[in-house]
Amino acid sequence: MKEDLKRLNKEELINYIEDISKNWLAIDGTWFQAVEREFGLGKAIELDAAQWKRFTVIEAKRIMKRFNIPENGGISGLIKALRYRIYANINVQEIIEISENRCVFRMNNCRVQYARKRRNLPDFPCKPVGVIEYEDFAKTIDPRIKTRCICCPPDQHPDNYYCAWEFTIEE
Repeated sequence: MKEDLKRLNKEELINYIEDISKNWLAIDGTWFQAVEREFGLGKAIELDAAQWKRFTVIEAKRIMKRFNIPENGGISGLIKALRYRIYANINVQEIIEISENRCVFRMNNCRVQYARKRRNLPDFPCKPVGVIEYEDFAKTIDPRIKTRCICCPPDQHPDNYYCAWEFTIEE
């Protein structure tokens, strides 16, 4: 398998990474829907939050290792790590208001929310999971980082983004 990947050109590798990300999102979504059908939305969100509590730390540690982000990497380390998350290349996101001690991350187009919008469904209420996901991801990069949710469904949000998160370090 690795030999097959080594024969791919840069564009083919990028497309393959995009497909892997979409497949990951598909398994995450179909798993969630199966749990929701069996146990209801509340239980599905509870179980999803539990798995994100573990996954986000694993993902952060692997990104840190792969891209040489040091422990206690601060806001600059977090910004670099956020760019390599598994869904970073299939969602439209941005990092704004960047300083040494603060940044704001916005998810401008989330594939999950966009798919629901196309089907005339309300936003998925992902905030309980998002709080765990972003807080634990940031703390894995640097335990000093504090995470604040600016907005995340079911919160109201502007049309140009679904969720926004503020990350700060108080020195």
